[in-house]
Amino acid sequence: MSKDSLSIVQTEIVRCGWCAGNDLYIDYHDKEWGVPLHDDRALFEMLILEGAQAGLSWITILKRREDYRKCFDNFNAEKIIRYKEEKIQDLLQNPGIIRNELKIRSVLTNAKAFLSTQKEFGSFDNYIWQFSDYKTIVHHYSELREVPATSDESDEMSKDLKKRGFKFTGSTICYAYMQAVGMVDDHIELCWKRKQPEHLLLNL
Repeated sequence: MSKDSLSIVQTEIVRCGWCAGNDLYIDYHDKEWGVPLHDDRALFEMLILEGAQAGLSWITILKRREDYRKCFDNFNAEKIIRYKEEKIQDLLQNPGIIRNELKIRSVLTNAKAFLSTQKEFGSFDNYIWQFSDYKTIVHHYSELREVPATSDESDEMSKDLKKRGFKFTGSTICYAYMQAVGMVDDHIELCWKRKQPEHLLLNL
């Protein structure tokens, strides 16, 4: 084998197939997807973004993520619940986000439900991680097609979130959320993330 061929073998990185061919997707996959998240503001942000994705591709939302942060005060729920109708109308005209009225108004609804849940449990982190028994559920899939769209845990989460008044929290959205915040680890077996120390610990 030539030195050039050896170099290619040594530097080739295997990732989950859904992020192939897009730098933004790759960065998100490598740095965030499946990494346990416990910050309340960040957990709220991901819940809103996953809801915004409904009917769309995740890359569509990722491209608008910074605009969402600007439009919704960096997902500060205390500020969001004080939005007036004028602010909502401005958001509906903003090309930087998905201009779906139901989705935009749901952010206010979810902010109120988020704060109520946060107060009840001491933190949203304490509440949401109960659905994975406060640990990462590690799956061992060889191919992307094996990864499910829902689970018993996401069904339970969806039911409870809806009971608390949250919108755009169907089971499919909840499962994607669990993957995003590290409640579920669905990196395929050959993905380089599986070989990282934090993932090796999850597999113990």
